[in-house]
Amino acid sequence: GPGAGDHALGLPAEVVEPEGPVAQRAVRLAVIEFHLGVNHIDTEELSAGEEHLVKCLRLLRRYRLSHDCISLYIQAQNNLGILWSEREEIETAQAYLESSEALYTQYMKEVCYIFVLWHFNFLPEVPTRAEFEKVYTHNLYYLAQVYQHLEMFEKAAHYCHSTLKRQLEHNAYHPIEWAINAATLSQFYINKLCFMEARHCLSAANVIFGQTGKISATEDSKFTFALYYLTIIYLFFLQDNIGELDLDKQSELRALRKKELDEEESIRKKAVQFGTGELCDAISAVEEKVSYLRPLDFEEARELFLLGQHYVFEAKEFFQIDGYVTDHIEVVQDHSALFKVLAFFETDMERRCKMHKRRIAMLEPLTVDLNPQYYLLVNRQIQFEIAHAYYDMMDLKVAIADRLRDPDSHIVKKINNLNKSALKYYQLFLDSLRDPNKVFPEHIGEDVLRPAMLAKFRVARLYGKIITADPKKELENLATSLEHYKFIVDYCEKHPEAAQEIEVELELSKEMVSLLPTKMERFRTKMALT
Repeated sequence: GPGAGDHALGLPAEVVEPEGPVAQRAVRLAVIEFHLGVNHIDTEELSAGEEHLVKCLRLLRRYRLSHDCISLYIQAQNNLGILWSEREEIETAQAYLESSEALYTQYMKEVCYIFVLWHFNFLPEVPTRAEFEKVYTHNLYYLAQVYQHLEMFEKAAHYCHSTLKRQLEHNAYHPIEWAINAATLSQFYINKLCFMEARHCLSAANVIFGQTGKISATEDSKFTFALYYLTIIYLFFLQDNIGELDLDKQSELRALRKKELDEEESIRKKAVQFGTGELCDAISAVEEKVSYLRPLDFEEARELFLLGQHYVFEAKEFFQIDGYVTDHIEVVQDHSALFKVLAFFETDMERRCKMHKRRIAMLEPLTVDLNPQYYLLVNRQIQFEIAHAYYDMMDLKVAIADRLRDPDSHIVKKINNLNKSALKYYQLFLDSLRDPNKVFPEHIGEDVLRPAMLAKFRVARLYGKIITADPKKELENLATSLEHYKFIVDYCEKHPEAAQEIEVELELSKEMVSLLPTKMERFRTKMALT
C-alpha cells in the first residue's frame, strides 16, 4: 500500500472550505469511503479497509483544515495508524498519527476560533466540539502505544498522561479502564524514581476506581496490588545504597529534603495534575496518606510500612493460595520485602532480628506447598530470600555477640543454627540449577548468574563463620570455604562477562583465595604441635 508520505504528511498553508456542489460531493463521498474502510477493518479485511481510507484522505485533502472535514480527516488517519501498527509497520503508523496531531494543533491555533461565530453544517455528521476533542484524545492514546512500541518510553508516558488528563477534562472515560491505565503509568514513574508523579497516578486511579460502585473483587484487588507496590518501591529505593543508616547525616538530609519539597510542589505538581475541583481534592486526600520523599528515620519508614501492610492484608484476603497460587506468593513476597526494608531503618539489632524472623515465618511454609517441578522459578526466589534472611540474622547475632565480653554457649549455638539454616537454603537454591543428572552447569544462565554467584560467595563466607572448638572440623570448614571462593574466581576467568555482575564479591574472593591457604597451613602446623 502507499506510504503515509503520499497523502498524509505536510500541513496545508490555508483553510479551504468545501463550497459548491463539486466540493460537497467530494466530502459526502469521503464520508462513505471512511465508513466502508472502517467496516472492512472491523471484519479484518485490512487491504480493502486501507484502500477506502486512503481514498477518503485524498478526497478530503484540500479541505482537511476546514471545520466540516478536520475531524473526519483525523479519524481516517488514526484508523490507518492503527492498521499499520497491527501490520507491525510502526514507522508508517507513527507518520499517520503524528500528522493527525500536527493538524489538530494547527487547527486549534489558526482556525478554531473563527467557527465560534459561524460554520458550515451541510454534512449529516459534523461533530460537536466534545466529539472532536474525543477524536484527538484517541489520537494521543494511539501515539502513546506507538512510542511504547518504538521504545521511546519518555514520550509514550507523556502521551499516556495527556490522554488520561483529557479523558477526565472531557468526561469521556470508563472508570476501571482509566484507573488501570493510570496505575500502569505509575510503574513508568516508579522505574524513573519519580515518586511524586507515581503517587499522583495511583491516588487518581484509586479515586476514579471508587466511582465504579459495584465492581468485581478481582479488579479491586488489582488496585490494592498497585497501591502497596508503590509503597514497597519507595522503601526499596531508600535502602539501595546497602549499608547502615547514617544517623549523623539526618539534619543535612532534612534540609535538602525541605528544599526538594518546595521546588517539586511548585513545578512538577502542575505538570501532572489530574482533574479539577472536587475530583482534584479527592485525589489530594489520598495522596496525603503517602509521602513521596524518602523517609529518613524509623518512624517515617514505619508509617509507609504500615500503609503498605494495610494493602498487603487486603490483597491477601482475596488472593488465597487455593486458586491464586502465583498471586498469593507475590503478595507474601512483597509482605516480606516490607519487613526487609523496615529492618534497614531499625537501629535496635534484636528488633531487626525479629523482623527477619517474621519474614522467614511467612516464606518457609510456601516452600512446603509448592511443587518445584511446576514452580521452579518461584521456588528459587523464595529459597534465595529465606537464605538471605537467615544470613542477615546470623550477621546481626554475630554483631550482638561481639559487643559482649564473653558470649555464652546459647548465643554460639544460635549463631551456628542460623548459619546452618542459611547454608541449607543457599544449597537448595544452587542445587535447583543442576541438570537432571545432578551436574552443576558449566555455563550459568544470564537470568540466574548474579544470584548464583552471590549464593556461592555467601556459602563460602558462612563456612568461614561456623564456630567450633574442634580444630579438625574448623580446617574442613576453611577448605570448603576456599573451594567456593575458588569457584567464583575460576568461573569469572573462564567467563569474563560474569565479573561485571559481582565486582565487589569477586575482589573479596580473590583476596580469600590468596589468604586462606596460609591460614590453613598455620592451622595444620598448630594441630601438629598439639
